[in-house]
Amino acid sequence: MKQTVLLIDDEEAMRRSTEQALELAGFTVHSLPSAEQALGFAGPGFNGAVISDIRMPGMDGLGLLERLVETDRELPVILITGHAEVSLAVEAMRRGAYDFIEKPFSTQALAAVLRRALDHRGLVIENRRLRAAAGQRDDLEARLPGRSAAVIDLRRFVRTLGPSEADALITGPTGAGKEVVALAMHDLSPRAGRPFIAINCAALPAQMIESELFGHEAGAFPGAMRPRFGRFEHARGGTILLDEIGSMPLDLQARLLRVLQDRVITRLGSNDPIPLDVRFLATSKADLAQAAAAGTFRQDLLYRLAVATVRVPPLSARREDIPLLFLKLVREAAARHGVEDRTPDPELLADLSALDWPGNLRELRNAADRFVLGLDWMEAAGPATPRLPDRVAGFERSVIAGAIAAHGGHLRKVYESLGISRKTLYEKMQKHGLDRHLILEGDDSDG
Repeated sequence: MKQTVLLIDDEEAMRRSTEQALELAGFTVHSLPSAEQALGFAGPGFNGAVISDIRMPGMDGLGLLERLVETDRELPVILITGHAEVSLAVEAMRRGAYDFIEKPFSTQALAAVLRRALDHRGLVIENRRLRAAAGQRDDLEARLPGRSAAVIDLRRFVRTLGPSEADALITGPTGAGKEVVALAMHDLSPRAGRPFIAINCAALPAQMIESELFGHEAGAFPGAMRPRFGRFEHARGGTILLDEIGSMPLDLQARLLRVLQDRVITRLGSNDPIPLDVRFLATSKADLAQAAAAGTFRQDLLYRLAVATVRVPPLSARREDIPLLFLKLVREAAARHGVEDRTPDPELLADLSALDWPGNLRELRNAADRFVLGLDWMEAAGPATPRLPDRVAGFERSVIAGAIAAHGGHLRKVYESLGISRKTLYEKMQKHGLDRHLILEGDDSDG
């Protein structure tokens, strides 16, 4: 896969001379005059490195670094700095910059840093590709992919809240990925090496629910022949996920409230308290505030659980992410089912983006499985019904996004297939907030 150097400098003469020198050294370079423009090219799918001057009008190099690190901590960003700014550049490295080059610099010095950065980035991209083929996701960008504002905000919130010890309530519709968010928060926390125990509150047997959660002593009830650890004790030192907590019976909610307050449990048949060192996360697709008002959920438990609330958006709130998500799910499905990978055409990707997907990621994953197996992928999908202007704009955005994904980010093929000029394509991509590198982890050349 071809690697690209993204060069940002507001001084045209400096930008052009550096670009020419790097091209003579064998690099593929794409230069831009502002950091704001660079945000549309460099992201999680960008296979290359970024070189940026620090002092620029508008967003400077440090602001660009901060934005890029938020979306992908493993994207190498090299800063160009004047002699008086070296201490500033060193501080930037602490914030995630790959390296810095002090002016005036030689092409050989910059090329040496670039080669190391590109080698590193190539390994990162290849490892992500292999993990995707194996259905594995071990970083936040892979677990919660997408470039929509809703998903960027979600990742930022998870990165902030995950490392803390705060209990949290994770809300969102069915199939949106609430448990994925919970596991990501656990993996970002100091408890990452300890158990992650997910408890489906809706599936617990009513007659055994207390024993299941709190454990019991021998003789606590007929059939209790020996002591038994409950699910809470199994999670000691780790994280407990209470999935669909709104389904928990009211009497058990009262006991759970006591556990949350005191971090102590008592097994059935015992009076001895057992300290409980755990973090509690809970999920709910229902509005627990409404449930509390209706008397079906304890208000005090809601206040205690929702120290922080993480809201997972539905697919309908992030339609621009659907082509990328579907392509990733298709690759995973092909590897999982042991069949040849199929590439959806742009029209199909446009159709996907126009649907409502009430089952969210779970429904989209099922559609990817059906597509890979040659079945009717629209089996459970329902049509969207937006207003006409939104439908027209959404259709145009979906067609362009689908074409970019289908052609691997090769923009010449995109504007030729759409029958428009290069300038028109760039204008429409800017209008709809589309970025070829974030729609598909593909070829970064447009020549």
